[in-house]
Amino acid sequence: MESTSEKFSPFDLMSAILKGVRLDNSNGSAEAAPPALVAMLLENKDLVMLVSTSVAVLVGCLVFLMWRRAGSAKKKAVELPKLVLPKAEPEEVDDGKKKVTIFYGTQTGTAEGFAKALAEEAKARYQQAKFKVIDLDDYAADDEEYEEKMKKENLVFFFLATYGDGEPTDNAARFYKWFIEGKERGDWLKNLQYGVFGLGNRQYEHFNKIAIEVDNIVTEQGGQRLVPVGLGDDDQCIEDDFTAWRELVWPELDKVLLDGDDATVATPYTAAVLEYRVKFLDQSDESVSDYSSANGNAVYDALHPCRANVAVKKELHSPASDRSCTHLEFDISGTGLAYETGDHVGVYCENLIETVEEAERLLDLSPQTYFSVHTDEEDGTPLSGSGLPPPFPPCTLRTALTRYADLLSAPKKSALLALAVYASDPSEADRLKHLASPAGKEEYAEYVVASQRSLLEVMNEFSSAKPPLGVFFAAVAPRLQPRFYSISSSPKIAGERIHVTCALVHEKTPTGRVHKGVCSTWMKNAVPSEESLDCSSAPIFVRTSNFRLPSDPKTPIIMIGPGTGLAPFRGFLQERLAIKESGAELGPAILFFGCRNSKMDFIYQDELSNFVEAGVISELDLAFSRDGPTKEYVQHKMAQKAAYVWNMISEGGYVYVCGDAKGMARDVHRTLHSIVQEQGSLDNSKTESFVKNLQMNGRYLRDVW
Repeated sequence: MESTSEKFSPFDLMSAILKGVRLDNSNGSAEAAPPALVAMLLENKDLVMLVSTSVAVLVGCLVFLMWRRAGSAKKKAVELPKLVLPKAEPEEVDDGKKKVTIFYGTQTGTAEGFAKALAEEAKARYQQAKFKVIDLDDYAADDEEYEEKMKKENLVFFFLATYGDGEPTDNAARFYKWFIEGKERGDWLKNLQYGVFGLGNRQYEHFNKIAIEVDNIVTEQGGQRLVPVGLGDDDQCIEDDFTAWRELVWPELDKVLLDGDDATVATPYTAAVLEYRVKFLDQSDESVSDYSSANGNAVYDALHPCRANVAVKKELHSPASDRSCTHLEFDISGTGLAYETGDHVGVYCENLIETVEEAERLLDLSPQTYFSVHTDEEDGTPLSGSGLPPPFPPCTLRTALTRYADLLSAPKKSALLALAVYASDPSEADRLKHLASPAGKEEYAEYVVASQRSLLEVMNEFSSAKPPLGVFFAAVAPRLQPRFYSISSSPKIAGERIHVTCALVHEKTPTGRVHKGVCSTWMKNAVPSEESLDCSSAPIFVRTSNFRLPSDPKTPIIMIGPGTGLAPFRGFLQERLAIKESGAELGPAILFFGCRNSKMDFIYQDELSNFVEAGVISELDLAFSRDGPTKEYVQHKMAQKAAYVWNMISEGGYVYVCGDAKGMARDVHRTLHSIVQEQGSLDNSKTESFVKNLQMNGRYLRDVW
């Protein structure tokens, strides 16, 4: 029998539900509803379900909107670093074109720039081939993928910088470790043709070590070397070294990439001047920092540093000294930034206001010019030329010059060419082009390198060159790089502080200009929070190091660190003090420290005396080069203690050296070699082998610059 019950609208049902049913707050049960209401609900079950679902959705939306509104109302105190996920590369379609992969391992961006420059010219020369420039760290997620992908390569080029004590750059470290540990793979690279260009400095002992080793290993594993390994020397003009090596590459690539019909004379190639697209803005809003603020969950690195306040600043030299050395402490409490004893801290500092004002004058632009830089057209099309550095956030010209432009380094030849394009005086343009040309190699070496002329000095002498902002920041002024310092504290003693020991760079150049080190000057002028609430701060990050104390505290250690080379050893000694206070037994430790004068630049003198008294240092040997009639350095003190040093090494001791790589570290190395040879009664070959084994086993470690 068909029901004759009355049908109700959704609104009637809603009203009935709300009015007729109450929830008992104490037990969650529903009170009895009137019979008519129950009948109505049973008759309209579908509508009841529809209404109930609608109510749930509406309530959910209201809650979400209220939450969003409350969240946006709060002041945005912290901007977390963006999480960068690896891009899923699409499967490459085999279009029949030959493929060339160009890898780079870079610390300051130079190797990346050369890799991209090679690719740009190669694309113009060999349009029938495909060129890809890849960061070695992005190439593979793990060792297995490195091997799997490398097997598929047929033609590659490596641009590899060596820094520190013969170490790979941060972005090449994983690749290098995998590559050198897999020397027993046979000739698995027999189908690979390759070339290597290294970036180093002849003043350092391990000149271009990384490039040379990779070149040798690829050959050993079957690779076919197209050109000799290029040995770029940053002590002179590394651009000339790259240019000379590149000219050797083209004839070899002609053989590989050109068919017989294509083998014609290549069209002369002129590299385009790099230029950002610039957008001038009406208003400035620099309230949001481009660097992440303190946050306990953030992961900090060179791309996502942590802005930390300066808590303490002290002068370490006595008033009688004509030089300066700053002790600085960054406050990292509550940031989540952590470090280990022996690590390095990277500091992004700022240019002096006098330097910035000089740049503003030379560019003839207002310091309040507010703009943004872009690597693509307005429609999103990438700008031609892949060598553009990543853009910095929108800001005023003063901020951009203060934070992002390296204004005091020597200008590269590519910068001179960019200035020449925008020089209104033809004679100045011709002179700039000549200095950047192969014919002007000797003059460039004298005018720029030997004279230590800065970018601003050159711009001042060629004052008709007024590059637009897009060119200036892309092609003329390199990006201001972080400065690295050995951390001079231990987290066991100073867990919420990172200590830095920094000697002031303040010296007259051959042109008469007084060169003021960017970061050392910033540190000397920093205002600590213990003196003012309006204290100085800087974006910082920690770079891990292998400069570590032995795992067994009873292992003997020998530390050699004159001047600011004492920095990591101060951290070592703090750590040993904490270990001793915990009740553990310490092994013997000798520290060789040196400076000019015991009354002027004997840094941390009282602390070192306290470490001796506490039994943290077994013996403190001091060398003062200007106190006596003859100059005495740490290597002389080592030689005087040759038997003691040899006994410590023979007992499994570790040797640590920190400081100047060009002079002190070489002298110390020679002295150590002599001690091993004489005290161990070894011939020269066995001595070399012994010292090398110390290095290979991590018992001879150097933190040099």
